[in-house]
Amino acid sequence: MKQKKILIADDEKDIVELIAYNLEREGFAVRKAFDGRKAWELVNAEKPDLVILDLMMPDMPGMEVCTRIRRQEATASLPIIMLTAKSDPVDRILGLEVGADDYITKPFHVRELIARVRAVLRRSERRPDADLPESFDYRGLHIDFKSYRVTMDGQPVELSAREFKLLQFLTGHPGRVYSRDQLLDQVWGTRPSWNPEPSTSISAACGGR
Repeated sequence: MKQKKILIADDEKDIVELIAYNLEREGFAVRKAFDGRKAWELVNAEKPDLVILDLMMPDMPGMEVCTRIRRQEATASLPIIMLTAKSDPVDRILGLEVGADDYITKPFHVRELIARVRAVLRRSERRPDADLPESFDYRGLHIDFKSYRVTMDGQPVELSAREFKLLQFLTGHPGRVYSRDQLLDQVWGTRPSWNPEPSTSISAACGGR
């Protein structure tokens, strides 16, 4: 089995070394970056399988790195775990909205972080890009899964990375009804600790196409 490569980006070197040591003990290959610009360079040069990304870093904040990763077609589906000292629910939501797959606050338990790394990698392996259709069309709605672009009646629709993932999931399961908790599990992968307004159920988009 190919050794998974993890990029750790954090300006706190002690944290980077702690995470790197434990990931290497678990059989992962590790690359390190101590500022956002270097992290962005390594994403493109090293092609990691997952990025652990601190929110606040010099040169380029983690939020900007995450946004760049999602906007670039070659890295758009790269799994990202946000690691930050900010525990405010708004910061969690913003991290998920720009495309993070998971969000862990400091201080954290190393075993939990490793468990989340494995969980995010498993989810990414279950949905490889090669298995995705190139596009989806229904009653004026056009979704380009390769370029992450959405139009409605020819007009562009601006979506966050998380909104796009939700739309992608719903169009891939037409005619089915999902509860709020099921959607959190399927799209967020693990239920966020912030508590969005509950809804009874949401029907998959474009049922019976």
